[in-house]
Amino acid sequence: QVQLGESGGGLVQAGDSLRLSCAASFLTFSSVTMGWFRQAPGKDRDFVASITWSSGPTYIYYADSAKGRFTISRDNAKNTVFLQMNSLKPEDTAVYYCAGRFGFDSGSRYSTASAYDYWGQGTQVTVSA
Repeated sequence: QVQLGESGGGLVQAGDSLRLSCAASFLTFSSVTMGWFRQAPGKDRDFVASITWSSGPTYIYYADSAKGRFTISRDNAKNTVFLQMNSLKPEDTAVYYCAGRFGFDSGSRYSTASAYDYWGQGTQVTVSA
């Protein structure tokens, strides 16, 4: 049974950093795609970053809003994917979700929620001005 669980959210001030973690039970599989999304109140669930790996290269993609400030990474030994968020802004306030799926297509950014089969429960990130 695939399980995902986020942690690391909280209340911070603008300019601070947070590191979100996503514990996933299937990261040791040979071909996996993991993504981070976020959803602010009254808004759609938006793509933040994705990381894909198999026996070959690792592919990483970011939303424009995350480029230069956020870093997605993985630690297979810990079955965990991370989202390091620096220089946080009030507009980063949202519930952050990790998502996963087996397999990948090297030509896809996996930036849509419908591309993922498994989701965590979300963790709240609040950035005050």
